[in-house]
Amino acid sequence: MDKRKVIAAYKRGFITVQECAQILGIDTRQMNGLMNDPHLNEEPDRLRGNQSVNS
Repeated sequence: MDKRKVIAAYKRGFITVQECAQILGIDTRQMNGLMNDPHLNEEPDRLRGNQSVNS
């Protein structure tokens, strides 16, 4: 699973920080480092240029 999607789900409140860390296979304390990573803070759709399969 794309890390950016997991982090975006956490930021939107769909999953908890514990669930996010578990999905990513990291410790909850390591989440701070990921949240500060500029590459992972981009929205996944924006990085792909909003390409949709249905368009």
